[in-house]
Amino acid sequence: MRYLLDGLGDADMKWILFLLVFSASGFSAGAQTLEWIDRQEHFQATTGQTVRIPIKIKNTTDKVQFFIVKKASGDIGSNQKGYFCLGDDCLDPGVDQFSKKLEPGETITNLYFTVEPGMVTTSNSFRFEVYSRNNPTIGIEHSVSLSVDEKTAKSLVFQSRDITVHDIYPNPINDQAFIDYKLHNELIKAKVVIHNILGSPVGHYDLSVFESRAKIQADELTSGVYFYTVYIDNIGVLTRKLIVRK
Repeated sequence: MRYLLDGLGDADMKWILFLLVFSASGFSAGAQTLEWIDRQEHFQATTGQTVRIPIKIKNTTDKVQFFIVKKASGDIGSNQKGYFCLGDDCLDPGVDQFSKKLEPGETITNLYFTVEPGMVTTSNSFRFEVYSRNNPTIGIEHSVSLSVDEKTAKSLVFQSRDITVHDIYPNPINDQAFIDYKLHNELIKAKVVIHNILGSPVGHYDLSVFESRAKIQADELTSGVYFYTVYIDNIGVLTRKLIVRK
């Protein structure tokens, strides 16, 4: 190669240099057609707890893109289920890919790969591929690991003649968490309010006497420190720290 270049003039060398730079910049632009936002590589769950792996894809171009996300590898056990969900609409288990149109600059934020781990402790590894339908040779790979452990006893954080409250779990939270409770007095009104670090409420959950678990959603919350407060007849009786990690 060096001997070939030695025989070229300055004009030829400049032309070759231009082609190399142009090719490199073209590959870079192609590689940035789609971007995976807020990647997380490891998830933890307890037996019986459903896990949602967020897949946030951004169209970084000024053109409409049809993207495909595929579960390229990763075994689902016989007692497990794994499937793609767009919001609350889910595909059948066993369907290993999902496709959607993205407008220029649009980011899809409600796409998940949902895993129901069952009641057995296990470890799973998944590898996802994301690419544009117009150019399937350039894409994104992302690997995720999932650890499922035995459900441990939840700590008791408040008890009175009116209510018993266990600590929120899991904590840190990725997309959803739970608070187990028991109302002993049917006449009271109980609720849980989530506040950000500035004290502004960002979530409100009424505690029904006919139920014993409240599901706390964190889909719209950014990573950071929050607090949850249990109210009995609008009087705060308990405040605990909650960490959102995405």
